[in-house]
Order: sequence, then structure tokens, then C-alpha cells
Amino acid sequence: MLRIGELARKAGVSTRSLRYYEEQGLLDSERTSGGQRLYEEEAVERVRFYQDLYAAGLPSRRIVELLPCIDRGHTDAQQRRMLHAERARVQEKIDRLRVAMSRLDEIIAVTADHP
Repeated sequence: MLRIGELARKAGVSTRSLRYYEEQGLLDSERTSGGQRLYEEEAVERVRFYQDLYAAGLPSRRIVELLPCIDRGHTDAQQRRMLHAERARVQEKIDRLRVAMSRLDEIIAVTADHP
């Protein structure tokens, strides 16, 4: 079992983020008799996964909707539509980032001879 500070350090997030994840229903903890939060070791990967989804632009409410798909390993038609829509949105974001990166590369190449 991990204490909140240990989980935060291992997952690369703040303790505040972990408390928020709990409030949103994304993370479970047990409490010691002194009220300290304890987490299973698997919570590290789960938190990292949430961070990836947040970085891709998914809000916590959407991640909560994904939990049954993750935990049970299957989806219904509505969940599949949502997953495909989110994937398309993420792909569009990736495409825009690639264009931006290409433009930055062009600027770097053009200005390489001019310090």
C-alpha cells in the first residue's frame, strides 16, 4: 500500500491531483485509523493513464465514463461511439501539432545560418 505522497511521487502528480481524482470518482483509497489515505500499487499506472488522457484533452467526466470500459473490458454501442469520437478528436489534435512542428522546423532551417 502507498501513502498519498508516495503515490504522488511515483506517478509524477501532486497530492492535490490525487485528492481531485478521488472527488471525481477516478481513484479509490483506504483510510488508516488516523485518516491517512492508502492506495494500491496499481494506482500508479492508473494515475499515469489519467494524466495521459488529461493531456489529450479529455475532461474528468469523460474519463469517468470510460472507467467501465477499462474495468470490465467491454463496451456497449454508446460507449464505442464516444470512444471513436474521442479518438477522432485526439487524432485531429495530433495532426494540428504535426503541422505546427513542421512549421517550426521550417523556421529553424531557414534561420540556422543566422545566429
